[in-house]
Amino acid sequence: MRVLVCPDKFAGTISAVAAAEAFAAGWHQVKPGDELVLRPLSDGGPGFAAVLAAALPHARVLTVPTTGPLGRPAEGHVVLDGDVAYVESAEACGLHLLAEAERDPKHTTTFGLGTLLLAAVEAGATTLVVGLGGSGTNDGGAGLLAALGAAPLAGSGYALPYGGAALIDCVALGGVPRLRGATLIAATDVDSPLLGLRGASAVYGPQKGATREDVFQLDAALTRFAGVLQALPGAPAGLADLPGAGAAGGLGAALLALGARVESGIGLVRRLTRLDAELEEVSLVVTGEGAFDEQSLRGKVVAGVANAARDLGVPCVVVAGRVDAGRREAASIGVTEAHALVQHFGSVAEALARPADGLRELGERLARQWSR
Repeated sequence: MRVLVCPDKFAGTISAVAAAEAFAAGWHQVKPGDELVLRPLSDGGPGFAAVLAAALPHARVLTVPTTGPLGRPAEGHVVLDGDVAYVESAEACGLHLLAEAERDPKHTTTFGLGTLLLAAVEAGATTLVVGLGGSGTNDGGAGLLAALGAAPLAGSGYALPYGGAALIDCVALGGVPRLRGATLIAATDVDSPLLGLRGASAVYGPQKGATREDVFQLDAALTRFAGVLQALPGAPAGLADLPGAGAAGGLGAALLALGARVESGIGLVRRLTRLDAELEEVSLVVTGEGAFDEQSLRGKVVAGVANAARDLGVPCVVVAGRVDAGRREAASIGVTEAHALVQHFGSVAEALARPADGLRELGERLARQWSR
């Protein structure tokens, strides 16, 4: 039997690469003669760089010292494939870089992502693909622009402090962002606008540590900053309302203002990993993520894989940390069945502590069920 194993990361517990390897190890314990094709995936969020580094045979991976969302040293990577560079925003401004007590999007910054983009340009890249997702920031890309030589300024002419809250006093940028004319692509499946009830602050701010009062403060600050971004030469009309402007705490808006186009994160990764070609050659596809829930049904990795499998008549099994989506909803996107580590262990704590063990054991169980 030939099986395609293509999970996303299980956020906070195990990477997509490690999840695929653990599941495959369990399957091979039971059916060592089966062929398992591993294609770990990402929709642009955490794991984006590692997934593409594994998928692109001629890519070079540059390790770049940068800074995290509170300015602490961090390590990022530029995946360079010819003159195209792939950069993961979460490596510089990801929520996973913050302890729970440190999560406060009023003060976190995207400055470190600018460092990664500059390193990519210095390495010779003329196209920069930025994976968006999993951020602990809500600064509308203000930190990114500061790193590129265009710091947000107050009316006094002084540069503003980092973080989303300070942008309420922003009147202009102190320079023109410098990327040597590189083409920008924002890879994301988040279609939120920048502002309002569906915007970056309201939808994603609370999971980054924002209180209800913080959400109103941040949305007001981004409203002010949106006017500054709109004034950039070449910024598209109606910038704040464009789908994807609210991705990664408004990073999408800054990239759009710099001329980026938005591309589906899972669509891009599907193409680069040749996922659709692999689907045509297998009898079963196994995908997964930390939480298979309502959000999974709207364009994330699992939905992208399940839809493609359904179109080819290939059964699709989901393995996840927990499963909150109903069977009917899951079936509507092409999922044949779903299995949760929480139910497997009978404990949330065990599922969080032992994801690799659980995936190996689910691999063994599903091999007995599906392979004849």
